[in-house]
Amino acid sequence: MRNFILFLKSRTFLINLGLAAAVLVILAFLVMQWLKSSTHHGEFVQVPDLARMSVSDMRQTLEDAGLRYEVVDSANYDPEFPRFSIREQDPLAGSQVKVNRKIYVTVNPSGYKKVTVPDIIQVTQRNAASMLRAVGLEVERVTYIDELGKDMVYRIRFQGKYINPGDKLPKTSKIELICGNGTIPEQARIQADSE
Repeated sequence: MRNFILFLKSRTFLINLGLAAAVLVILAFLVMQWLKSSTHHGEFVQVPDLARMSVSDMRQTLEDAGLRYEVVDSANYDPEFPRFSIREQDPLAGSQVKVNRKIYVTVNPSGYKKVTVPDIIQVTQRNAASMLRAVGLEVERVTYIDELGKDMVYRIRFQGKYINPGDKLPKTSKIELICGNGTIPEQARIQADSE
């Protein structure tokens, strides 16, 4: 044990300890410089505003800025934006990010997705309107015909053409309900009178 303590106090050990510390400091400095250059520490790029840009323009803009992109969603159509244009981005425009950062974008699709017309035949007008709103369709107009069931839906029309439950229409389409007015149709009245 005494020899070990003497060795720790020796000049040879202290010189080796100093050299090891110097090598460690130099190695740490080199690693820090390498990390700084490889991670672009302190180098930032401002994220461009991509709103309303076409996908090809967005791609070129991001490549010019040294950034990458990924499309995360394009399911919900927004009529305020051109078709196939950028609706949202993350990080937001003006943010400071590192070179080669991935920007997440949402693209506006070409139109509303199609929804299935629910079976609203022989359903009251009020319930039919609720069922249509639930799938994203709207009642534009209600037309009444001579049928015994007052406010009962007998037919459905879209853009002047009759449609059937199960048909597909673009979401937010406006349809016309053909409902009964509570009177017996003329043919049925004539037939009932003749019996």
